[in-house]
Amino acid sequence: VDSSFPRSLRGSIKIARMLLAWGMLFCFVGSRSRGMYTALAGMEVVITTLFFLLYLLKLDKKMTWLLWPLADIFNSVIAALFLLVVCLFAVVIKTNKATLAGGVFGFILLILCVVDAVVFWKISFGGRRQRNAPAK
Repeated sequence: VDSSFPRSLRGSIKIARMLLAWGMLFCFVGSRSRGMYTALAGMEVVITTLFFLLYLLKLDKKMTWLLWPLADIFNSVIAALFLLVVCLFAVVIKTNKATLAGGVFGFILLILCVVDAVVFWKISFGGRRQRNAPAK
């Protein structure tokens, strides 16, 4: 178990994403809104929790058959696109206040998904590379 992961920047972003996804899920379930709202919130809770557990338990180091940082970035980008569409519908239609609150939670979650993708990209792939030959 990587006990330092929840205190890291990536870990705290994942925890915030999980909490916002739970809040969005509770708002959509409480408002008895359309199935697509609830399904997206539920999927976001499950997928973010699985990625959090993957890094917490260091399973990404054991299961090397997939490039996990790239899969996580891809997940964040796709989730942001789906959240944009679904939350726009939730805020524009706003059948009741709980649907509106779920849409607002979703927009905040969208911002966190983009931040997660950018931070994870910079940490995983954006590091400076060492040159073997001296610069001329």
